[in-house]
Amino acid sequence: MSETLKIAIIGDYNFTYNAHHATNLALDHSADFLALEPNYYWIKISDALKYKSAYFDQYDGIWIAPGPIENPFYLTGIFKKLIENKIPVLNTGEGFKHFLEHLITFHQLTSFQEKLISENLVAGNSFERLTIHPKSKAFKKLYQNFSNVELTSSRYSIYPQLTDQLEDNFIDIEATNQFDDLEIISLKDHLFFVSCAFCPQISSTRDIPHPIIYTFLKMALQKRSQA
Repeated sequence: MSETLKIAIIGDYNFTYNAHHATNLALDHSADFLALEPNYYWIKISDALKYKSAYFDQYDGIWIAPGPIENPFYLTGIFKKLIENKIPVLNTGEGFKHFLEHLITFHQLTSFQEKLISENLVAGNSFERLTIHPKSKAFKKLYQNFSNVELTSSRYSIYPQLTDQLEDNFIDIEATNQFDDLEIISLKDHLFFVSCAFCPQISSTRDIPHPIIYTFLKMALQKRSQA
């Protein structure tokens, strides 16, 4: 009998957005691969903000979906709740920048530079190919048998001094791209809080599920077993 997982997807769902449709499919791909039964529920960002931290305890994992995001400011409060709860979190797409902005604000990482993080460097609503260069041992292993070419609708350049501050104190850099921009980061001292600037769900297939996504589900299963 398959193990059942309860996953919340926080995002302003729109069935016409390819990345949103791909999010559902990618969960199915990885669940089949791991012989799991996923029950996933989309929660609007504005609704998720209203819930107390304890509300999220009912879920085994939280996925913050790609945009478009109607009100990015709301994500700040949501990130704070999820970090406190220690629930496995996967953040993909535009939420990557908003997560960095939350860390900057919460930890008061100020700078005299005009811009710490660039605007989206991907033009329009198109997807751009990126080459992922894993840095950590764990992510080198994840990409060992998976293509390191990913698709993204969001790419950001981060001021080097900010990157150093974040890496020294709050995040681990898991991968960069061919432009040496951050592409995958994880939160230090957390079971699993991974943020990708690209959309791994786009590259996932039923035959070859994306390793980041099935690792997310494996960590959600681990969280459930420890509850």
